[in-house]
Amino acid sequence: MALDRRAELGEFLRSRRARLNPKELGLPDYGGRRRVPGLRREELAQLAGVSVDHYVRLEQGRTLHFSEAVLDAVARALRLDEVERQHLYRLARPWPEGAAEAPQQVRPGLRRLLDSTGDVPAYIVGRNTDVLAWNDLAAALITDFGALPPRERNLARLVFLDEGMRSLYEDWRGKAGDVAAYLRLDAGRHPDDPATSALIEELSAASPEFREVWAEHHLKDKTHGRYVYLHPVVGRLDLGFETLRPPGDADQALIAHTVEAGSPSETALRLLAAHTAPVNTFN
Repeated sequence: MALDRRAELGEFLRSRRARLNPKELGLPDYGGRRRVPGLRREELAQLAGVSVDHYVRLEQGRTLHFSEAVLDAVARALRLDEVERQHLYRLARPWPEGAAEAPQQVRPGLRRLLDSTGDVPAYIVGRNTDVLAWNDLAAALITDFGALPPRERNLARLVFLDEGMRSLYEDWRGKAGDVAAYLRLDAGRHPDDPATSALIEELSAASPEFREVWAEHHLKDKTHGRYVYLHPVVGRLDLGFETLRPPGDADQALIAHTVEAGSPSETALRLLAAHTAPVNTFN
């Protein structure tokens, strides 16, 4: 079963209309209470310079053959950033029928990079937040991926369904929101992948928190940032991360953590490395 791209498109556009403030955009206030937050469809169409009927057909997903000019105009009116703009294009344009997703295999170049990152936690993430490979420190920091069945080596499943993850992150809610936002971005890249829709259905059925953050329709690419870990062995680690993605392949990325030199977190990371036993980094 594939995702309903028309429904996804409509929900995405409505969520972005809702976050816009009519007064800030110079639109008149007619004195009546709005039934929904943000802009009305008519107001958005006016800002985009398209007919109301044209915009309504887009939001209702009546067709997936809108021109680039119309999508550009709607994106500008909605104040979309580049990640959101690309997501809109993927949802609103036709895709080839019956394109099967190939099995995920770690790219050799990423494998070599991973093998060179022994001093910091690092792992390779693929479609649907599947963890495809990892080094010893990543297993020691996050979880022993090698002890899990391949199906369970998935960041979204771990964050939302594994109780241990709630105590691992100082800001678990922030981490959960980031993972959901990245999964939604990935789902837009692979709207016809049954594994994507199966994962979303599983998480929606099992986790009220996932249903809550999924309904927010946030999008976030995994580029760089920081998380604070509360590790049961070495305590608090304030770690940054950087993402290395091969050109032309949005499906796989190497996530490498960083630590500030001379910081307590660097000391804690060294202690963690000393406690780390070798683990298998291959599926």
